Amino acid sequence: MLVLRLLNVVAPAYFLCISLVTFVLQIFVFIPSMFRDPSTTPLFSPALLHGALFLFLSANALGNYVLVIQNSPEDLVADWLDGSRSPGSALPGTHFCRLCSRVTQRHDHHCFFTGNCIGSRNMRNFIMFCLYTSLACLESLVAGMAYISATLSMSFADPLAFLTLLPHSISQFFSGALLSSEMFVILMLYLWLGIGLACAGFCCHQLLLIVRGQTRYQVRKGMLVRARPWRDNLQEVFGKKWLLGLLIPVQNVESSYCRQKEK
Repeated sequence: MLVLRLLNVVAPAYFLCISLVTFVLQIFVFIPSMFRDPSTTPLFSPALLHGALFLFLSANALGNYVLVIQNSPEDLVADWLDGSRSPGSALPGTHFCRLCSRVTQRHDHHCFFTGNCIGSRNMRNFIMFCLYTSLACLESLVAGMAYISATLSMSFADPLAFLTLLPHSISQFFSGALLSSEMFVILMLYLWLGIGLACAGFCCHQLLLIVRGQTRYQVRKGMLVRARPWRDNLQEVFGKKWLLGLLIPVQNVESSYCRQKEK
């Protein structure tokens, strides 16, 4: 438990550090280097387009990250501790997390990178966070490759060029032919690739579970779920204003569990 609590603190700090490094590289290194191209017009220069796209993706990723933390699981722990609510009487998929010390309705999993449980109140924001994080990593990867291509005068037209970039760069770095700043950017390229692929895969996996009306907790425990139309399952998580949630970070809609509780 001590290791998990430590991971619950280290993982968010790691994510925020990566986000800060990415922002600094984009604003102070990648985008200024794009302004040096004299063949582009100032209005439609790649620097402005990349800058606007990066800010849009970053704002949505960080905005949904904050909303995942703010939309905490329902605080029903008092009912459990005083014995007024037993685990058997809880709604299906309800789970008490010892790390959060709270009860999550329609519990999916505990996310260490947000330090919070993912359930009915923040599932939509968590999926948007994964989606925009993967897109921001992809955009940073493209901008970083363009910077390295111009700095080292190399081409990535051959896919093998990216795969062999790291071993060649390491040998050049230790021989003194490569600057430490350039080596750092190359390492960040592979980090962005790994984080982007992981977030994209996790996002697709979560969407598949939502379409089926399941959660990771239910699959892990072998719980049976009532068959429902996939449209109803999607609407329960994303709500009727799902398009607005794709464009800007907004609060999650009330789930059917909350409506049942109010009734």
